[in-house]
Amino acid sequence: MSIEDIIEEVNSHDCQLVEITGGEPLIQQNVYPLMKMLCDLGYEVLVETSGQQKLDACDSRVKRIVDIKTPNSGAGGSFLECNFDLLRQADEVKFVLTDKEDFDWACTIVKKFNLLERVGEVHFSPVMFQEANNCIQGCEALSPETLANWILESGLGVRLHLQLHRYIWAPDARGV
Repeated sequence: MSIEDIIEEVNSHDCQLVEITGGEPLIQQNVYPLMKMLCDLGYEVLVETSGQQKLDACDSRVKRIVDIKTPNSGAGGSFLECNFDLLRQADEVKFVLTDKEDFDWACTIVKKFNLLERVGEVHFSPVMFQEANNCIQGCEALSPETLANWILESGLGVRLHLQLHRYIWAPDARGV
């Protein structure tokens, strides 16, 4: 799909908010001119990234939602540490947590890099059940209640974030 086709599709909806996500969007070089064009057209643009690419290549008008992969996610270590210095108040950081070990690790990262002062919001999300396949190892779900209790006990000012798309659409749904 060309950038022009994407712009046409976006324009066909009565909405001024566009989120670019899915896989790792920042590895696709055409995402940068797409984000600029959407911003120039007056859209509020969000990009959800794992932070495995440098964040400073994004148009400064784009809100970056950085999903830092935890050690037990199967993709831990993919975040570029230099991106901590590139985070802004307009950005958000999220951690999808599989267990207490991930929770403790995420708390350490939040404190070590002053994320509560550096970005607008820090979200902790419980992982939902994921069946294993060729690409991922799969995992059991973490109860939102369990995570909420850990957050309350920690006293850390992070937000409990439920991944609503996982409640609304099937895991293989696209274009939603």
